[in-house]
Amino acid sequence: MSKDKSLVIVESPAKARTISKFLGKDFTVEASIGHIRDLPQGAKELPEKYKSEKWAYLGVNVDEDFQPVYIVPADKKKQVSKLKSLLKECKDLYLATDEDREGEAISWHLEQVLQPKVPVHRLVFHEITREAIENALHHPRKIDEALVRAQETRRILDRLYGFDVSQLLWRKVGPKLSAGRVQSVAVRLIVDRERERMAFRSATYADLIGTFSPADAAKFNAVMVSYSGRKLPSGKDFNPKTGQLKDANLLLLSEAEAVDLAERLRAAKFAVTNIEVKPYREKPKPPFTTSTLQQEANRKLGFTARRTMQIAQSLYENGYITYMRTDSTSLAKEAVAAARDLVRQEYGAQFLFPQERTYATKVKNAQEAHEAIRPAGHPFQLPGNLKGQLTEEQFRLFDMIWKRTIACQMADAEKRRVTVTIEAEGAIFQASGTTIDFEGFLRAYVEGSDNPDEELAQQEVLLPDMKINQNLVCHELQGKSHTTQPPARFTEASLTRTLEELGIGRPSTYASIIDTIQNRDYVFKKGNALVPSWTAFSVIRLLEEHLASLVDYAFTAQMEDYLDSISRDETGFKDYLQKFYFGIDGSPSSEAIGLRPLLESKVKEIDARDTSRFSLGLVSEDDRASEVFVRVGRYGPFIEQGERKASIPGVVPPDEITLEKALELLEQAAKGDEPLGYCPVTGKPVYVKAGRFGPYVQLGHIDDEEKPRNASLLRGMTVEDLNLEVALRLLELPKDLGVHPDLNESIIVSNGKFGPYVKCGSETRSLPAGLSPLDCTFDQAIELLAQPKAAGRGRAAKREPIKIFEPSPITGNPVQLLDGRYGPYVTDGETNASLPKDADPSELTLPQALELLAARAAAGGTKKRPTKKAATAAKKTAPKKKKGAKKKSTKKS
Repeated sequence: MSKDKSLVIVESPAKARTISKFLGKDFTVEASIGHIRDLPQGAKELPEKYKSEKWAYLGVNVDEDFQPVYIVPADKKKQVSKLKSLLKECKDLYLATDEDREGEAISWHLEQVLQPKVPVHRLVFHEITREAIENALHHPRKIDEALVRAQETRRILDRLYGFDVSQLLWRKVGPKLSAGRVQSVAVRLIVDRERERMAFRSATYADLIGTFSPADAAKFNAVMVSYSGRKLPSGKDFNPKTGQLKDANLLLLSEAEAVDLAERLRAAKFAVTNIEVKPYREKPKPPFTTSTLQQEANRKLGFTARRTMQIAQSLYENGYITYMRTDSTSLAKEAVAAARDLVRQEYGAQFLFPQERTYATKVKNAQEAHEAIRPAGHPFQLPGNLKGQLTEEQFRLFDMIWKRTIACQMADAEKRRVTVTIEAEGAIFQASGTTIDFEGFLRAYVEGSDNPDEELAQQEVLLPDMKINQNLVCHELQGKSHTTQPPARFTEASLTRTLEELGIGRPSTYASIIDTIQNRDYVFKKGNALVPSWTAFSVIRLLEEHLASLVDYAFTAQMEDYLDSISRDETGFKDYLQKFYFGIDGSPSSEAIGLRPLLESKVKEIDARDTSRFSLGLVSEDDRASEVFVRVGRYGPFIEQGERKASIPGVVPPDEITLEKALELLEQAAKGDEPLGYCPVTGKPVYVKAGRFGPYVQLGHIDDEEKPRNASLLRGMTVEDLNLEVALRLLELPKDLGVHPDLNESIIVSNGKFGPYVKCGSETRSLPAGLSPLDCTFDQAIELLAQPKAAGRGRAAKREPIKIFEPSPITGNPVQLLDGRYGPYVTDGETNASLPKDADPSELTLPQALELLAARAAAGGTKKRPTKKAATAAKKTAPKKKKGAKKKSTKKS
């Protein structure tokens, strides 16, 4: 068979489909579906010859120049076999993975695993358009070994840091915790902000707001800024740690004093004493980088960093935008020309900046060879023309990218800030207004803000025309009280911006970092804010006190510089890893000791109890025994005062656990030690307890021989609703209502995780709203069980697919859209992938479904569980062990 085709390998099926449109019949385009090789997840995945080595758990031979041991994961072997088979029929190989470090590493691994005997070319392009693909084909290059070494060094470094430090956390803080080069620093930032909030002391101050107007003109508000020659304070004039004024000369008014002053000034004659006009210009922001795209999508669209990157990836792979992992703000000449043409066409020549705007990248180690994120191709497609081709989320993100790119070549906005000073009887008021004389780039794009007050201040506020010495009518004077606010918690957007400003990590990894710290329960969300858990406090305290350099902002940024110098072939990666892990012999510096000897010295030194205990203060200054602590235990945080203990309910932010709140929880727990009453049948006490997941009732004492019986409160029920009768009825659940006349099995009514239900054998039905499990009768249960099973949660009757698509190119099975327990999802028979929360199932297309499945498979996939029938068949066909066969002895690693 003649080999007349070329094989092109990319990462994802979506990218493969888009590229194949431009390449034609002479090329076969196939996806690797992400990385095909990686470090093992533990010693059990290592080849047998390495399992007895001391370094086996790392998957990196730290004794031989940090040689990594790579394996092909089980779920990638089928695809690797397919690629090898395709390669046998092709005349040459083009590796067209992404142009960043990860993409370069995927290409290198493909070459290592496939061992091609045909010419190999590396294709690089930053947008998937016909012109870009053809240009890449005419200018192929070799794999960049320096870039590969840089990615490999990062991967090894993260493995050494993550695995070894995580093991220390398991021993000293709790199981299933993790540490990471960027992850731990991100958690420290969030914990530091919460510490600032906990140390914050609020202050209250008051001022006057007056409503004025010239005769027969519009009203406007002005704020009193001084009285009798003394300036009134604002929030920034108070010490956040003491709540006291920084400057004693300021006039601090109480609300009552402000109201009294307002009464005295009502009859005063107010006049304009000064008008200050300051013209200024506002320049457009640069086009998007990865980081600024994540920030703006979070602020304006409400997308998480993870969701933003998923949507951006789909837009890139389908040819709508340029590559979405970039630190650069530069644009190609063709892109600048396309943007300027659109400004003339859509907004008019007066909105075009006279010269081409260029933007210098401020981020350290930015890869200037890359472009900013922009619409693909030239001329740019208009968003309105793509509405039928994109999902709602894709359209919103593309529209934002398009507008930001166009705006960056538009004229400055011209504004005037007008400040009017008004005086009467020693009181000075000021009013500020902003007038937009020329919209400029604001006609296309207005950037979002992390601070709503700041955003409000930037809006146009018009003041009526006034002259100096002009008398004004005072319509109202109102004393208003203000309270200073603690520093705002980080959001995903502000955390991303801070990490980038500090030079920590790469913007392309921030989405996964934010996901990880939430999955590890270091952080939870309250609205849009990232709140640290007490576990995060414990971990950060341990790292700060014993491994300070690992969470030091400057040290971590310097580590990033070293890793980037490796990518530029300026630093040897082996020397750097040797220094980081083993240290420099004879150096007294803690940073030069090396990670492994440092951890070995700390195992005995660290007291787990001290690490996990946080003082809230003394109830009595003369009694150390009255000190109250928060302790982080194996089952969550709790309050401790001597022998007294109380659980901290739910997800209460650490800054809300004050000494007063802790004492309140201890009192509630003490009441839980007093029985609500006694069970008339067993004679055992019945308690109301406060647990980690809310209040519950308990029959019996923890010291009894028989384990106490617990029952959760019903949904909507409060502690105030409880009495002994209700508590005893809760403890009866699950309750046997009797034997079903047809099914001949007991009918059980119970209160489950997803609400109350009745069960008979394998049949279950949820109780309808309004029917309590305490009141459910035998007849009502019979009636419920006679009804068809609702297509809700649980193992309901098999449901028909919402949609059935063509077979998957990977598994050969039809791709189906199903309605699952947690919402709609797609499956190809082997992998399941949930639809995004805001996605409309009716609009889902086959390419979108394949894209979701590929992303899920690349992330480690959610595999379908085998049915009981299949599992039983597998057991029957499995080879049986011969009787008397001896077990092979295995060495412990």
